Amino acid sequence: MSQSPLFSRRSLLRSFSALPAAGLVGALPRLAHAAPEFSFKFGNNLPVTHPLNVRANEVAVRIASESKGRMEIKVFPNNQLGGDTDMLAQVRSGGLEIFNPGTMVIATLAPISAITAVGFAFSHYEQVWSAVDGKLGDAIRAAFAKVGLYTFDKMWDNGFRQITTSTKPIKTAADLEGLKIRVPVSPMGISLFKSLGASPTSLQFSEVYSALQTKVVDAQENPLAIVQTAKLYEVQKFCSVTNHSWDGYHLVVNGRAWKSLPDDLKTIVSRAFNEGGLQQREDLRKLNESLQADLAAKGMAFNTAAPDSFRAQLQKSGFYSEWKNKFGGEAWSLLEATAGKVS
Repeated sequence: MSQSPLFSRRSLLRSFSALPAAGLVGALPRLAHAAPEFSFKFGNNLPVTHPLNVRANEVAVRIASESKGRMEIKVFPNNQLGGDTDMLAQVRSGGLEIFNPGTMVIATLAPISAITAVGFAFSHYEQVWSAVDGKLGDAIRAAFAKVGLYTFDKMWDNGFRQITTSTKPIKTAADLEGLKIRVPVSPMGISLFKSLGASPTSLQFSEVYSALQTKVVDAQENPLAIVQTAKLYEVQKFCSVTNHSWDGYHLVVNGRAWKSLPDDLKTIVSRAFNEGGLQQREDLRKLNESLQADLAAKGMAFNTAAPDSFRAQLQKSGFYSEWKNKFGGEAWSLLEATAGKVS
């Protein structure tokens, strides 16, 4: 949940309890009464229990403490400030200071962002972090800067995406033929599943549960942590472990709001969000180790799909050649430098 001012002050006062009496006396009036000089709203589409929100609230407390109350981060989870496209528009206009769009969502502004979501590009996390923490990530962050968004250096993890359905397990690409599946509002998601023979529908995440419940679509694709925290297991029966693309969160900040911060606060905020991101990556890794058993206990039937038929279909449909041309040879080379040959 969002961090209330009262909770923040209580947490901070507890942290100051070990200070010498003189220091505590000097700190108390400011913490108890002074309004923060800067207050940023951080909106996201994830449930309160998702590791991103758990760590985001810890980051907010840390920033308040390290800035001695000068800087406040208010976290608004679970689409409280609108859907993904709404919040993306708000962070560009300045109505919202921080947002965590997925790689495919923000590609509507900076197309290169979607390159990390190319179907079956990454096979494990070592490749992912080498790419997004390295030269490919630098190129993506530079593209965000051109559209007025500052981006923290460390991406936060969403995870490898899996396919869930209410109708049948997905074992090979042929099982996707004609399947009504929800994908994010992004050209990449539509292209990937059209190329695999499915019938994709773009919906904001806030609409996914109801669309599955009312059979507007029969399937969706998301990391297991989303399936669990958004309770999609209540409206889906099968989960096929495809690892068909990796997705992460770029934490972007309205450029004008970022420039308004003094350098010392920029340092505090950047360090807190980057270190919080590294902790969240580890949280999600540990969570994923237990999620399949947890979701199976809730009634989901799991199967593991081999990637060969999917890659073959994507090659046959021209998916890889199309996106290599769209991203350009330089960006594609940066992807293959960490992921290996992608085609």
